[in-house]
Amino acid sequence: MSNIFQELKDRGFIYQMTDEKAVEKKLNEEKAVFYCGFDPTGSSLHVGHLLPVMAMRMLQKAGHVPTVLIGGATGAIGDPSGRSTARNMITMEEVAYNVECLRAQLGRFITLENGEANFVNNFDWFGNIKLLDFLRDIGSRFSVNRMLAQKSVESRLENGLSFLEFSYSLLQGYDFYHLNKEYNCTLEIGGQDQWGNMVAGTELIRRMYEDEREVHVLTIPLLLNPATGQKFGKSVGGTSVWLDTARTSVFDYYQFWRNCDDAMLGDLLKKFAIELPVEECIALANCENINRAKEILAYEATKLAHGADQARDAYLAAGSKFGFADPENKIPTTSEIAKIDISKAQDTSIPAVELASSLFDGDGMWICKLLQEAGLVKSTSDGRRLVQGGAVSVDDVKITDVSAALKNAELNKKEFVIKAGKKNFRKIVLV
Repeated sequence: MSNIFQELKDRGFIYQMTDEKAVEKKLNEEKAVFYCGFDPTGSSLHVGHLLPVMAMRMLQKAGHVPTVLIGGATGAIGDPSGRSTARNMITMEEVAYNVECLRAQLGRFITLENGEANFVNNFDWFGNIKLLDFLRDIGSRFSVNRMLAQKSVESRLENGLSFLEFSYSLLQGYDFYHLNKEYNCTLEIGGQDQWGNMVAGTELIRRMYEDEREVHVLTIPLLLNPATGQKFGKSVGGTSVWLDTARTSVFDYYQFWRNCDDAMLGDLLKKFAIELPVEECIALANCENINRAKEILAYEATKLAHGADQARDAYLAAGSKFGFADPENKIPTTSEIAKIDISKAQDTSIPAVELASSLFDGDGMWICKLLQEAGLVKSTSDGRRLVQGGAVSVDDVKITDVSAALKNAELNKKEFVIKAGKKNFRKIVLV
């Protein structure tokens, strides 16, 4: 085994754990079965979900066995951690559909075939448990006083917390117990806001077996933008950046990483360019060509999420529009980006959105609505803010009037490019 524990530390993946020496020994000297859970409250993950996925990939490559848990049961409840209000309820049919979508997405990062990982759905065991049995056998081993002290619960008491959500930590704790019993899973990883739910699992296991069974949890720190304090994972206009290409195109996914804040570059390279040595990530973050470092980050992150071919095409498309930061490959890197023939850039095109020409008849289409229809902002309010900030242009002509509308009579063309910010744009094709 390599010193994977130290690498996790060096890349900033460790926030808190139950016993550092025991976890270090487990990861460096044993072949551990570990798990991380994902609730299918939606049909796609976004980049804000990816920190534990990166850690799972690293641990699997180091020889450990990941157990990918999709919460077909817990997803129907919704974790109250980090939320001020309850989640919207979704049907069990929607949950089942989301489970399959997330399985496919996680399979891009974690090798699920050939016995190299376990893929489980907690509905498979919770769906058959009788309420009275669960309350007697499991509920009796949880302290309400302790549960009330959890931050995820305490922060919600003032605004109200349903019993449904309050029971969430019992279910997550039982997940760990079940996986320990069935798969000899001895480690759970997750975000730092999951600490209370995760520790509940270690306590339940010890109480169920009445011994000091060696099980542990490790949490990963939240990734915040130091400039805004906002959780990592939002693009221009405040929209989430999804793995589902129907919501976020591969090109936009690449551009999200390419346009990251300078202050976050070092952290993002260490955490999302995990195929590169950590020493190289540090060197790139401090090199004289910061834009080349961002290109490498964008390529590596896109390659993991969408494959090498898609990452190459996005890199070439961006370079054909904005230029390449290091066309002569002067910045040393082990990334495959250095082997890409940029002469093929002319074969790529910018993302296109087809809109009905009739939308531009009469008074035309309001610029803020157009930004929304093009997928550049989540709402017209976001579009208004971009226009007011001077960040919007049509065919390189800046739009500063928030009430401006584009009309067929004035356009006199079937295609034009709308840009929001420096690097986010769409080709609008009128049909």
